[in-house]
Amino acid sequence: MQYPLIKPKYYVCLFKEIYGFIKRPTLVKNQEKSTKDKIYDTLGLYLLKFVFLIPVVLFFAVIYDPQNIQSVSMAERFSPLVLLLVGGLLLPFLEEIAFRLSLRFKPIYLALSGTVLSYYLLTKLVFATKMTAVDESFLLRIGISVLVGAFLFPLANTSTIKLRLVRFWTTHFRSIYYVLSVLFAWVHLTKYEPTLTNILLLPILTLPQLMSALIYGYLRVSFGFKYPLLFHMTNNLLAIGLSLLPFTD
Repeated sequence: MQYPLIKPKYYVCLFKEIYGFIKRPTLVKNQEKSTKDKIYDTLGLYLLKFVFLIPVVLFFAVIYDPQNIQSVSMAERFSPLVLLLVGGLLLPFLEEIAFRLSLRFKPIYLALSGTVLSYYLLTKLVFATKMTAVDESFLLRIGISVLVGAFLFPLANTSTIKLRLVRFWTTHFRSIYYVLSVLFAWVHLTKYEPTLTNILLLPILTLPQLMSALIYGYLRVSFGFKYPLLFHMTNNLLAIGLSLLPFTD
C-alpha cells in the first residue's frame, strides 16, 4: 500500500478496525502488518482523532471554555524547552507506563504500572499537587509508590498467583481496558478548577482523553508499547508547541 494516508478508503478501513476493537477488545496481537503499516495506522488514527474531536473543539470554543490551570501552572514554572521535555516527553512516558504497559500482563509490567499509577493517584487525588512538584510530599509519594511496585513484583511472580493473574487478564481484559481508559480520562479533570459546572461536564471535558486512551490501548495491544508512546508524545509536543507560538491563545 503506497501513501495510504491520502486515500479515503484507508480511513474507512482504519475506523472499522479501531471501532471493532473498542466494541470487543481482545488481547490478540496483530502479526500481519509490517512496521511501516503500523506507523501508517498510528498516524492515521492521530488524524482520525482530530476529525472526531471537531464537535468538542467547537463546544469549547463557542459554549464553554474552562481555564486549563495545569497548562498555566506548567507554563509559569518551566521555560519553553523544559516545558516541551516535561509535558511532551516525560509525562506521556509515565502515563503510558501507568495506564497502558500492563494491558499485556507480565509481573514486571504490573509492578512498573503499579509504581507509576500509585505515584500518579497519590499526587493527583491524595496530596492534590503536581506530578513534577518537588515539595514536602515528594519523597513520601516516591517512597510509597516504590514500595507498591516492590510488593507487586514478587507477589505477581509467585507461580500460583501468576497463573491466576494470567487467567484473570485473559478473561477480564475487556473490563481492564475500559476501566483504565476511563480512569485515564477522568484523572485529567484535575486540569480544571473543581467547580460544580466542571464536574457536571466531566464526560465532555475529558472526552479527548477518553478517546486517546481507547486508541492508545488498541495500539498497545495490537502493535506494541512504542506505538501509543509515539502517539502520546506527538500529541503533547504538538499541543505544547502550538501553545508557545506568539499568536495563539
